[in-house]
Amino acid sequence: MAMEMRLPVARKPLSERLGRDTKKHLVVPGDTITTDTGFMRYIGEVGDIVVGRITERRRSAEDELAMRGFLQEGDLISAEVQAVFSDGAVSLHTRSLKYGKLGQGVLVQVSPSLVKRQKTHFHDLPCGASVILGNNGFLWIYPTPEHKEEEAGGFTANLEPVSLADREVISRLRNCIVSLVTQRMMLYDTSILYCYEASLPHQIKDILKPEIMEEIVMETRQRLLEQEG
Repeated sequence: MAMEMRLPVARKPLSERLGRDTKKHLVVPGDTITTDTGFMRYIGEVGDIVVGRITERRRSAEDELAMRGFLQEGDLISAEVQAVFSDGAVSLHTRSLKYGKLGQGVLVQVSPSLVKRQKTHFHDLPCGASVILGNNGFLWIYPTPEHKEEEAGGFTANLEPVSLADREVISRLRNCIVSLVTQRMMLYDTSILYCYEASLPHQIKDILKPEIMEEIVMETRQRLLEQEG
């Protein structure tokens, strides 16, 4: 299925909000958080994983009518780039059940240049949450499903309430990603997990304090260097 996607509208840059939202350390499911105003433009490649919102379909009327029972304009989805056109537009498909509608979770926007290309961009982290690292700079954080068949994707979004414990894990991961981006570090499963572990001595709301961000990112960088060495 080919479709066009638009990126969700970003909120005010995080740099303008640090210090004022210390009491709101739990984000609302579906929130879009941007960490930088100077984003590089995403240039798609075949095989890229992207996260975005459906705005328009380019198919026959029959195909469009048939698909409306599964995906609608306005749905937030993950998909794979099938083709790239000369004007920069991309054709997407959701032919696997790991792609499709996204339900309960938090969306974080970063520069696409900071998303490391890997064989897979779907990661179940041992902390109890999962992430989809979109090559287009949109990252989806959601509770790891208990059963594999319930993972993010497919044509039915899971809208069950998220437990407080899961929301806290997701919020901590979100703040860790923000910290890594602030220090211009590449985002992939290992860097995110190491940063999460480095943040555990601190309260979620304190992670975005400049001195703590610097501390946990420095520890993350050191662990990554040791791993490579």
